[in-house]
Amino acid sequence: MTGFYWEEFEVGQRHPTYGRTITEGDLSFFCAYVGYHVPLFIDEHAARKSRFGGRIVPSAMIMAISTAMTESLYRDTMVGQLSIENGKFLAPVRPGDSIHNTVEVLSKRETRNPEHGLVVFRDHVTNQDGVTVFQVDKATLVARQPA
Repeated sequence: MTGFYWEEFEVGQRHPTYGRTITEGDLSFFCAYVGYHVPLFIDEHAARKSRFGGRIVPSAMIMAISTAMTESLYRDTMVGQLSIENGKFLAPVRPGDSIHNTVEVLSKRETRNPEHGLVVFRDHVTNQDGVTVFQVDKATLVARQPA
């Protein structure tokens, strides 16, 4: 089994993930795949006229990639995600930026079902310069260790 069980998570723990560079190809594929035809994402010339001074990565893409980066924490122990709250996109991510995610355990509690417990995690997503670009809280059900 890969991942931590409910009993192994402690409030205050921080779990760093691997880093990932978001390439031009990633951005182009994502925008084409989901149908984002927004000039800010796909047209460098038009995006240069924006307040960002160039193309940026869509928030949904940042959230998807940063969430995928956490999978080693509970690849086989995640029962389900109950909510996503307090999401904040704090700084732009551009093609060529590398992001990292540090997952903080905010709280945990038992549930009525003895097979799993509730854990609330906060993702702290930073770029290559250490600037926080995204933060979000996720309430999840995590399997308990087998008896």
